[in-house]
Amino acid sequence: NALLILAYCEAYSVTGCELYLEIAEKTAEYILREMTANDGGFFSAQDADSEGEEGKYYLFTPSEIMGVLGKADGEGFCRHFDITKAGNFEGKSIPNLLGSDHTDKSFEAFLPTLQRFRKDRYALHLDDKILTSWNSLMISAMCELYLASKKEIYLNAAEKADCFLQSHLYENGTLFVSFRDSKRGVAGFLDDYASYILASLCLYRATLDNGYLSRAERLCDKVISDFGDSNGGFYLYGSESEELILRPKETYDGAVPSGNSIMAYNFTRLYLLTAEDEYRQLAEEQIDFISRDAQSYPTSHAMFLSALLEYKDPPMKAVVVSDGKTDTSRLPFAFPPCAIIKLLCEPTEKYPLKEGKTTYYICQGSRCMPPANDLNEVMSKIKY
Repeated sequence: NALLILAYCEAYSVTGCELYLEIAEKTAEYILREMTANDGGFFSAQDADSEGEEGKYYLFTPSEIMGVLGKADGEGFCRHFDITKAGNFEGKSIPNLLGSDHTDKSFEAFLPTLQRFRKDRYALHLDDKILTSWNSLMISAMCELYLASKKEIYLNAAEKADCFLQSHLYENGTLFVSFRDSKRGVAGFLDDYASYILASLCLYRATLDNGYLSRAERLCDKVISDFGDSNGGFYLYGSESEELILRPKETYDGAVPSGNSIMAYNFTRLYLLTAEDEYRQLAEEQIDFISRDAQSYPTSHAMFLSALLEYKDPPMKAVVVSDGKTDTSRLPFAFPPCAIIKLLCEPTEKYPLKEGKTTYYICQGSRCMPPANDLNEVMSKIKY
């Protein structure tokens, strides 16, 4: 679900099609309604089976709908969502909009009532483990959805989940794999660290709080020291984990991205944010390492290809030097969601204030605009 939200947010950013944003938001609504603990962590999974039957929880008949909504509203709802006597799955119907106008919101008000009916009708088993890597991906997704929708509920969910991880799954610089019944699992694997660094970078992009950026850098140092290999790439488990016969290095991006691919992305982002040679070198080394496998099977290295694309063709970058007076709380929305934004709380030798006011340094590709105080004016001159 986290990866779906990220994909639909990206599709919305590229196309402007409202349907993609709607799907991302409805996916997030499901997560917040069904898969979120009271203290903010995200549960692992819900079972697809109910009472031994696959998908039973999600199936409806016309008589059930009309029994809940009444005959008139029920018949209209069934027409709109393709719920028929014949059914479309083993004699019953999965509600869908394949034959309807998805912009017609006439029946949206009935959905909460039917969701409550569905929940009381059959029970779904909930796997209530809270996994660091998956929670980190969902934090990233909620941040991206916040940037796409400008709705605080998604940032609040991301920050609350981050507080949960900090309280229960992070101690003295070490991450842990899972949490359930007040017990946490073993020391974290590469995927846990890589995903949490990504979440930290996404939280920084959404809030421009430098604390998140500093944490991402500290965690990168931890990955390098505990998981690194002088021959390239990172091992699956670190020096704090139980030693096994083999110490693999995964690069395959399957149902979820590999830790090595996410680290390629993280190093690239940190280089673009900080312009530090250390991160440039780390990004290049990680790209070179994974390229050996990705060249033969590119479709199995999608996350890595995203990192490679960002390294080779960086998005717009903006360095904003605050004068300490200008409100920067809405600054994340002033640029495309993919843009790299670095907020400086005080001027530097490289980035001085212009005329003593908040100053914007914006570059796109090899083209950099002159430093400016009026953001709207400089953005009007850039095509993206």
